[in-house]
Amino acid sequence: MINVYLDDVRPCPAGFVPARTAEECLLLLRECEVDILSLDYELGYGQPNGFAVVGGLIAAGTFPREVYVHSSSMMGRAQMVKGLRDAGIAGLVVHDGPMPAAVLDAAASKGQREGKDESP
Repeated sequence: MINVYLDDVRPCPAGFVPARTAEECLLLLRECEVDILSLDYELGYGQPNGFAVVGGLIAAGTFPREVYVHSSSMMGRAQMVKGLRDAGIAGLVVHDGPMPAAVLDAAASKGQREGKDESP
C-alpha cells in the first residue's frame, strides 16, 4: 500500500509517492492500493487539474482510504472536497486541508521501517 502526493511544484513529503500530473495520479490509483492521497488543484497552465483526478477516481471506482486536499486554491479545494463528499463513497475519509504533522510523521516513519521511503 502506498501514499500519493499530487502536486506539480511542492516537494513530496517522505513516505509518499509523487504524482506531478493528473494522469500520473490516476495511473497510480489504478495500479496500486493507495492509503492516503493528498491533492492539489492547480497543476500547471492548460493541464488537467485536481478536480479531474476526483472525477477520474469516482468514475473508475479506485478509492484511497483517506484524502487530504492541500490546495491553496480556495475554489478548487472546495470543488474537490464537495465532489468527493457528494459521491458518497463508503469508508472514504475526506479532509478539507493539508495533512497535519502527525500524519506526515507517521507516513515518513512507516516508509523508513519498510525500507522504502518514496520521497525524491
